[in-house]
Amino acid sequence: MWSIKLSIGLWLLLSLRALAESKNAINVFKRADALTSETVERNVDFTHPRKLVKRASPYLTDATQKFVVNGSAIPDVDFDVGESYAGLLPISSAPDESRQLFFWFFPSANPEASDEVTIWFNGGPGCSSLSGFLNENGPFQWQPGTFRPVENPYTWVNLTNMVWVEQPVGVGYTQGVPNITDEIQLSQEFAGFYKQFATTFGLENRKVYLTGESYAGFYVPYIADEFIKQDDDVYFNLAGVAINDPILGDSTIAQQVTVVPYVDYWANIFSLNASFTAAIHERADQCNYTSYYNTYLTFPPPPAPFPVLPDPFQSEEATCDVFDTVYLAAQAVNPCFNIYHILDTCPFLFNQLGIVNQGDYEPPGAQVYFNRTDVQAAINAPVGTNWMQCTNKNVFGGATNNQSLSDRSLGPASDGTLTRVIEATNNTIIGAGNLDFLLPTNGTLMALQNITWNGQQGFQKYPATEFYTPYHPEYNKGALAGAGYLGLWGSERGLTFYQVQLAGHELPEYAPGAAYRVVELLLGRIKSFGDASDFTTQMGNFTGTSPIYEV
Repeated sequence: MWSIKLSIGLWLLLSLRALAESKNAINVFKRADALTSETVERNVDFTHPRKLVKRASPYLTDATQKFVVNGSAIPDVDFDVGESYAGLLPISSAPDESRQLFFWFFPSANPEASDEVTIWFNGGPGCSSLSGFLNENGPFQWQPGTFRPVENPYTWVNLTNMVWVEQPVGVGYTQGVPNITDEIQLSQEFAGFYKQFATTFGLENRKVYLTGESYAGFYVPYIADEFIKQDDDVYFNLAGVAINDPILGDSTIAQQVTVVPYVDYWANIFSLNASFTAAIHERADQCNYTSYYNTYLTFPPPPAPFPVLPDPFQSEEATCDVFDTVYLAAQAVNPCFNIYHILDTCPFLFNQLGIVNQGDYEPPGAQVYFNRTDVQAAINAPVGTNWMQCTNKNVFGGATNNQSLSDRSLGPASDGTLTRVIEATNNTIIGAGNLDFLLPTNGTLMALQNITWNGQQGFQKYPATEFYTPYHPEYNKGALAGAGYLGLWGSERGLTFYQVQLAGHELPEYAPGAAYRVVELLLGRIKSFGDASDFTTQMGNFTGTSPIYEV
């Protein structure tokens, strides 16, 4: 899900910095029409989930038989998760190819999904997409601090054929030696894998959608750009991309410039004293962060590329590193401060994915789910693998495994990559959860204001339309989702931007209904986030016959 590097004594994601304040977000909680007993049942018992109907599958062939996963035999999951396939496939057709990526493929029973495939990436770099599968959008969900997995009513498999892929080489169950140094090489290797995957499962001539979060802000645009360059609709028919809480561009602008306004907006949560708050305001003024924020986070933005600010870590004193100053103070007030979801307080919750971040808790005797041999055997993974949520290998170390190297690519908002993807698809969705301290809203929005697409720079108006998430009849106590007006959005010239008020870094975990809506828009099932309609899988009857259901 994320990787962490030590910076000025702190564990920080990727040494990349992005913060956000959410302008005009105070009114996002306007209530929709009053609920009635006919539309919502708050005391549904999910002890007995729906039964799956077995049917002949077009995906089960001699070539795919070895990848079959028994949906009723996944450890600790006491229900049938349905048809799926998992295993390793090479990144090229070369007979001596040793590099292989691990995938888990879930065909959808939704008839509207017949001509499409949607792929999910987590970030890092070097973190497994199975973390998103288990905590966020997979058919079963095991969230931190909970007793056992539950069926996920908001799995994206309800909507589309889903593939979770561990990449690049060096991550999770992947095989082979990492040998890349930049995103161009990463995207070429993934394109090679995807062609092998599509050929194996008969997925040629499908529309392909790319989704992800965090460092997938690099992965998704670069892989999308590679698909576009292939000019091959048989295998690489890119139809759209959606990324939540991404890192896209300059880290100083994204994080340092926005940190003080972010603290001001969430002052009651940070609970920092008056003298400290005054000091960081003074520091932001001295480092030109205040004036920069007021000048460039505007709609429309000033024309021409924004000036580049000095990296605060280029000076020995790092005087202008306001972000780390705030982070230290937040940890002093709240020792369990979570940079991905600032509402968290003590105690730390155990996550079945294992320890990744400073303060993560692993009780004595606990086992990481995907590091268990019974789980590995059940999903056709190499048994005995020391699976880690985020690898300790340098996936961008090149052929010589140079530990001093890191991803040499610029952010996709900085080198034209993201622009090409927006203009090629006219179906690009980028958003953020406002409770994410590390890679949140206005860091992302400022990066978008600094790029030109389809003839103009940035958004001409602040994205301030209310984001509607449908009310729904099911209240699975193990997988709840909010409803109503949950945030804001806007769309211009093929790019949609959204923010969700009470979501952290992992949108499908904290606001699964809103994330479900994002996928519906990506797939073209709804016209906009303003549609006050039911989920497309409900059809308004709530009778228990749809994937989001009531029992």
